[in-house]
Amino acid sequence: QVQLVESGGGLVQPGGSLRLSCAASGSIFSINVMGWYRQAPEKERELVARITSGGSTNYADSVKGRFTISRDNAKNTVTLQMNSLKPEDTAVYYCYANVLTTALRRDDYWGQGTQVTVSS
Repeated sequence: QVQLVESGGGLVQPGGSLRLSCAASGSIFSINVMGWYRQAPEKERELVARITSGGSTNYADSVKGRFTISRDNAKNTVTLQMNSLKPEDTAVYYCYANVLTTALRRDDYWGQGTQVTVSS
C-alpha cells in the first residue's frame, strides 16, 4: 500500500503565501508524476501543478507565476509554494502521485486533502 500525507493548509489573507507539502510512503518502487489538484465547492477537481521525476513541470494558467512546484525524489515528497494568493484559490488541495509499487503495479494515489482558504 501507498499513503500520501499532506500538510500546510490553512487560512491566509489575499496576497499572502502558503506552502503545501506531501510525503509518500509505503510500497514504493518509483514515482513518475507527482502533483497537486484542487476542488472548490460545487466545482470539479482541477489540476494545479504537476512535476515529473525528471523535473518537468506543468501549471494551470490561473496559477502560473504565483505557484511553484518542487519535489525531492529521494524523500518521495512534493511541495507547492503558493504566493500572491487570491480568494479564488480557496479550495481543498489534494496531493497526487503516479506510483510504481514494489509489486511492479502502477496506480494513482491521492492524499486526504488539505483546506486552503484565502479571505480577509
